[in-house]
Amino acid sequence: MGTLYLVATPIGNLEDITLRALRILRAVPLIAAEDTRRTRTLLTHYQISTPLISYHEHSKAARETELIARLAENDLALVTDAGTPGISDPGFSLVQSAIEAGYDIVPIPGPAAPLTALIASGLPADRFLFLGYLPRKAGERRMLIESVRDQPATLIFFEVPHRLLASLQDLTSILGGHRPIAVARELTKLHEQFVRGHLADVLGEIENQPTRGEYTLIVGGQSEAQAWSETEVRDRLAELIQSGAGHAAAARTVAGESGWPRNQVYNLGLEES
Repeated sequence: MGTLYLVATPIGNLEDITLRALRILRAVPLIAAEDTRRTRTLLTHYQISTPLISYHEHSKAARETELIARLAENDLALVTDAGTPGISDPGFSLVQSAIEAGYDIVPIPGPAAPLTALIASGLPADRFLFLGYLPRKAGERRMLIESVRDQPATLIFFEVPHRLLASLQDLTSILGGHRPIAVARELTKLHEQFVRGHLADVLGEIENQPTRGEYTLIVGGQSEAQAWSETEVRDRLAELIQSGAGHAAAARTVAGESGWPRNQVYNLGLEES
């Protein structure tokens, strides 16, 4: 009876792989890879000739039965296109099936983009919530962000370049412009970059940059210090409006100071007028 090895591979820099991972990739008779071309680049770099078979989101239904059958006779290594298998990839399904069939599962730890970004973000790492890729549809994305608005743990998201600005705008609108964030791009690669600050400021900075590469967003959780009471928000709004600020400008200022979503602050301002 074989063993399913879950082998973490580099998320960018090919040097980020463990000696144990290299040994397992050489020893197993077959490697199931989410992206065989990307994995072949890694194997070639380390002069590993183990055969590859594809296992990705579009092939998993047909391929899973075959891979479970192979485990009856031999060991199998599972790798994702980058990082740790089972995190935002189809590996979870194969692991479930292998467990149900009674096979041993052995994790070979290594790089993972969420943790790599988190430890360099400067935000609390004692409690965190990883939520994968933000939804493509704007309505679903906003619903998800709204559902974790009061979550005290640090939030971690993946995002693709062409939706980055829209997602940052939604995060700013719903969580408030004063919420801290670190945007990590191209982790461990030549052009690795971190943009840290408050949501409103980071959004303004990234709006003026080309968006390309792979992004991980680390967002500070809600804290008692950030969460103003409704009375405090109303009082500060009234103070700004009485001093001559317009409703929109006052709402923007109070949202940044209080951590409240700007649209909610604006609506409270309308009630006061």
